[in-house]
Formats: sequence, C-alpha cells, structure tokens
Amino acid sequence: MELVRSLETAERLLGPEPLRPGVVVLRSHRPGDLGWIVERHGALYAQEYAWDERFEALVASVVADFGRAHDPRREACWIAERDGERLGSVMLVREAKDETRARLRLLLVEPAARGAGLGKLLVETCLTFARSAGYGSVVLWTQSVLLAARDIYARLGFRKVSEEPHAGYGKPLVSETWELVL
Repeated sequence: MELVRSLETAERLLGPEPLRPGVVVLRSHRPGDLGWIVERHGALYAQEYAWDERFEALVASVVADFGRAHDPRREACWIAERDGERLGSVMLVREAKDETRARLRLLLVEPAARGAGLGKLLVETCLTFARSAGYGSVVLWTQSVLLAARDIYARLGFRKVSEEPHAGYGKPLVSETWELVL
C-alpha cells in the first residue's frame, strides 16, 4: 500500500504542470506565430487522429488568408503562452458571406496544457471580441471526433446546426457546423 501511495505521489509530481492563474498570457499574433499554427495543427492532428497533409494544407490556407488581409477591428488571432512557450491558439474572422457573423477558426491546445480550461478561455476570448466588434453570431466548423472541443462549444452555448459525412484528411469523418447567437 505504501508503494502505491509513493507511485501516485511521483506520478502527480512528474505529470504535466497545471496551468496557474496569472501565468498564462493571451496575446495577439506576431511574426512566427502563423507558421507555428500551421505546423502544430499538421503535426498534432496527424499524431492524434492520423489525418493526412490535406488537413495541414487547409490550415495553411486559412492562416494565409488571415495573414494577407485580416481587419484588426473585426478579426483577431490569439496565442496562449506561458514563460514564452506557446500553449494554444485560436482565430476569429468575419464570415465571408455575412458581415453580421463571425467564424471561430483553428482552436488548438497543446497536449501538455489540456484539461486546465485553456481551450474554454480561448473560445471565451473570441466571443468577447465578437460581441465588442458588433457581430450577431459566431459559427464554427469542426469534426465529430473532436470531443473536447465540441464539449467546450456546447458548454458555452453553441448549438450544432448541421452535420455531413466526408472523406477528408484520409479518414472518414463527420463535419459539423455549430452556431452561437450573441
């Protein structure tokens, strides 16, 4: 029994460091961050879901569009970092076909930072910005297998409005569109 307690203590001490309030900073993107977003999405989704390079290419396209022509009054990218280490990211952009609607894009939380509320904080930051920019709603596109992200969206009031099977990224998937009226 003492050995079990010792092992549990060691596991707790050696496990990922929990996020501490006041230590994680959300900041605007800067040079190097957009490339990091593409690289981390490509690497993590390949590792965790066996998605192929088509997903990384989609991310690169979204990031390139943002980098070329975003309107800082209505669109933003946030990087979460602790002690200079990037832990996550998210973007909010104007919906191309509707000036009153924003689109949440590219939510990512590094594995070592998961489970401490960072994903929720990133999404809440987008929603606060969307309200201040005058949007009436926020939409997003995700995949049914992304359970943690879907849980965040549901807890923050988003509702799934459609789903569709597709064969993207080398795996059969079900894409979902979610919306939150602000």
